[in-house]
Amino acid sequence: MSKPTPTQRSDYAHHSQITTRWMDNDIYGHVNNVTYYSYFDTAVNRYLIEAGVLDIHAGAVIGLVIETHCNYFAPLAFPKNVEAGIRVAHIGKSSVRYEIGLFDEGQTQSAASGHFVHVYVDRETRRPTALPDDFVKALQRLQMPAA
Repeated sequence: MSKPTPTQRSDYAHHSQITTRWMDNDIYGHVNNVTYYSYFDTAVNRYLIEAGVLDIHAGAVIGLVIETHCNYFAPLAFPKNVEAGIRVAHIGKSSVRYEIGLFDEGQTQSAASGHFVHVYVDRETRRPTALPDDFVKALQRLQMPAA
């Protein structure tokens, strides 16, 4: 197994900014590791809401995280802005693998990179459901060309 390496800003199809908060820092003076997962979730869900395909309050389809992973390369800390890059690595019938890079503002290499998998389910039954067509189109915009 090869050693993980930072990703590049250009590796991602979409970028958004996340403002760090005082409470994000831990006693060691940097953003605590669990907060990175919150940034992942924030970046992806913000994109989906802004694309008009996710209604977190009343939508019939919601995403549940079933898998996460993160590699850490450099510390992030308050008060700074974090730039999140996202791309979609795989679109299944009811699941999506998102890949995320977190960048210290202005940096080209990620401070952390990872992924999570959402399974989309019916809000009421919590059973997997096929992704709606408009949702798939929004996800396709996050796919990167094959290298």
